[in-house]
Amino acid sequence: MLDQLFVYHPDAWEDRDWARISGLPLEDVWFPATDGTRLFGWYVESSGSPAVLLWCHGNAGNIINRLDNLRELYHLGLSVFLFDYRGYGRSQGRPSEEGLYQDALGAYAHVTGTRRIRPERIVLFGRSLGAAVAGEVASQRPVAGLILESSFPSVEALARFHYFGLPVHWLIGARFNLADKLKHVSVPILVIHGDQDEIVPIHLGRQVFEAAKDPKAFYVVPGADHNNLYLVGGRAYFQRLKRIVEEVVRL
Repeated sequence: MLDQLFVYHPDAWEDRDWARISGLPLEDVWFPATDGTRLFGWYVESSGSPAVLLWCHGNAGNIINRLDNLRELYHLGLSVFLFDYRGYGRSQGRPSEEGLYQDALGAYAHVTGTRRIRPERIVLFGRSLGAAVAGEVASQRPVAGLILESSFPSVEALARFHYFGLPVHWLIGARFNLADKLKHVSVPILVIHGDQDEIVPIHLGRQVFEAAKDPKAFYVVPGADHNNLYLVGGRAYFQRLKRIVEEVVRL
């Protein structure tokens, strides 16, 4: 299978004082995936909200590449647990679809177990490939809500778009069938998409929305592509995130 070539694009770790550089209270966290693989993440605690955002990032880079976005979420008053999948950054192992699911379930276990955060305080945030990972967690574990950004219904749907309907997904072992997972998710869902996304076009985001159960909402960021939603969306984008969190986390 060609998963390692087409699906996963991890970056190695760069050892610097990221807390000082970012100005964030980054807490280094080592934790196990459900199969025992040793993983690394950052926990950023804020007193601004009881909510905790469990962030499943996309298929490229590592958590270092999300620091600017993480800073905005922290300034929004959210506590965030951002972790790297196996094979990304400092995390051990080699990425695979089942492995990424085990990684995210391990992150959930860390938040609920080690940190004793109640499920009704947890909002899952999945971006791009990470949307299917977050969807898997939401289908198996209790949470308050689910945010899906730049998401696609399945690898098959994405491959058919990019390769003119040819069944190249047959060559890829990964499925990441988010649409199927959403059949088993009953919490409030916010689907966010940029209308200039050429990697995952907005019609695929609408298919994700259509697959989701109510209550749900679809939020379009005009002028945004796949990787710059939070930059183009600016204050309105972050206020929309804040609103969904406040709606689902009522303590």
